[in-house]
Amino acid sequence: MARILVIEDNAENLELMCYLLGAFGHSTLTARDGEQGIGLARAERPDLVLCDVHLPDLDGYAVVRRLKSDAALGGIPVVAVSALAAPSDRARGLSAGFDGYVAKPVDPETFVAEIEHFLPSPKRGSAPAAAAVADCARVSPTRVHTEVLVVDDVPLNCELLHHLLTPLGYRVQLASGVGAALELVTRTPFDLVISDLRMPDADGIELVRRLKADARTAPIPVILVTSSVWGEAERHSALALGVARFLLRPIEPGVLVEEIAACLGAAKGKADGHHPDR
Repeated sequence: MARILVIEDNAENLELMCYLLGAFGHSTLTARDGEQGIGLARAERPDLVLCDVHLPDLDGYAVVRRLKSDAALGGIPVVAVSALAAPSDRARGLSAGFDGYVAKPVDPETFVAEIEHFLPSPKRGSAPAAAAVADCARVSPTRVHTEVLVVDDVPLNCELLHHLLTPLGYRVQLASGVGAALELVTRTPFDLVISDLRMPDADGIELVRRLKADARTAPIPVILVTSSVWGEAERHSALALGVARFLLRPIEPGVLVEEIAACLGAAKGKADGHHPDR
């Protein structure tokens, strides 16, 4: 696998790229501006550099020129990842020294394949299905029949989970809030619910409370995930209601897959893998 330096000042874009690269087994280094990125490249000698064009100090053109003019770093591929996607922008980037040019917003289904084109074959990663399927199979060999509900009002978070879990054989449905989630669980016997904690209509704790209050949905294990600095009161409330896991984002894809497998394995041990209404 490769060590990839990502130079990006937008937190959401940075998280998405690192998440996708991590799902394929790559390790990432991150920098939020050009000077920091150049310093990390010199100190760490990554296998590949991904660089935004618009950065708060040095822009991407200046960064790639400095990297390529350094005898120790000039051989490292540098790929622009930019919202400037016109043919003239691409041409300018390549003439400035970028080895490749990827347009934003990145497509989670194709991004890693585009990036790996600039890596030698031994450094290319494995798809999430190949990387994590063994762990899932060990706990839940019938994962292809496993229904997972993802509840989150942030489309990016839903998309990340969908792209992580569907290659592993899980059948994933999405809900943008508690109301939509409760409507879905009346129609589908889900094996697992993964929910954000903070949502505008009602929070994840309220969702857990409503699920556990109904005998038909009470056995469904629930994983709560939050990006906030959650308080002990929220954590204790969730655990007291019977939430299976309370996780803090960002979380490594492999770790999340293991947590999901563990929850499903525990639920299967308690109820032989079947919902009361099946």
